[in-house]
Amino acid sequence: MESPQRKLSDDPLAFIQTCVRQQSIFWTYHVNMRLQRRSIARQAILEAIDTYEITEAYPEDKHFPSYLVLATHYEEGFHILFATDVEGTNVRIVIAYRPSPDEWESDGKTRRTP
Repeated sequence: MESPQRKLSDDPLAFIQTCVRQQSIFWTYHVNMRLQRRSIARQAILEAIDTYEITEAYPEDKHFPSYLVLATHYEEGFHILFATDVEGTNVRIVIAYRPSPDEWESDGKTRRTP
């Protein structure tokens, strides 16, 4: 039987977007410390909601299933890692960053192979 914290959404993108729209968001300490240095505003994350695309899924992540999302705000792309608490109906924003061209193809969706 699946534990409550391992519960997966049938439509993770819709779940993430719904939580963001309803402001059912926890901003982790890690993301709060890094956003300013990375010049990504909280408002940009919120305003980019309609551009979210899941690029990678980590259903077995440590605390909750998580998803790496590509977002675009004013034609600038960045990644957001969302941990999804389906039972608690909220998401945690773990980290946000601009994809490095050394690690990611120009589409921001495809990891470069080493």
